[in-house]
Amino acid sequence: MPIVKVLGTQANDAGKYDRKEDASMDILLVDDSKTMRLLVQRAIRQAGFRGLVVGEAENGAQALEKLRGEKPKVILSDWNMPEMSGIDFLTQVRASQNKVPFGFITSEASAQIKDLAMNSGANFLITKPFTPEDVQAVLSPILGA
Repeated sequence: MPIVKVLGTQANDAGKYDRKEDASMDILLVDDSKTMRLLVQRAIRQAGFRGLVVGEAENGAQALEKLRGEKPKVILSDWNMPEMSGIDFLTQVRASQNKVPFGFITSEASAQIKDLAMNSGANFLITKPFTPEDVQAVLSPILGA
């Protein structure tokens, strides 16, 4: 059984994914890079989190659509994405009175970017490259572990 599941799926004994209708999302992972989404999921596993359901979106607009039907425990978002950036996504999430913990995993490391993120309602910012320990430090208070 996988440690991290993609939203709406669950691995069977053969490692194949079957639709899981009653899945509730633990983490919404938003990044335009499939490779980066996989790396973040690996870091989540390496940080010791087990049995989490992870929803994925390629940009902020797609993530807003997912939030219409899901209530994740935390959102992890990139900053630079096509269609809708991470900061625009965060702004819209907060404008809708959604208080879900929201963090960025981004290569943007300037003090100005960090200040903008926090002043816009982000709970944390992890700078790329990151370690499983970085992920554990921000997720443990939210998800427990």
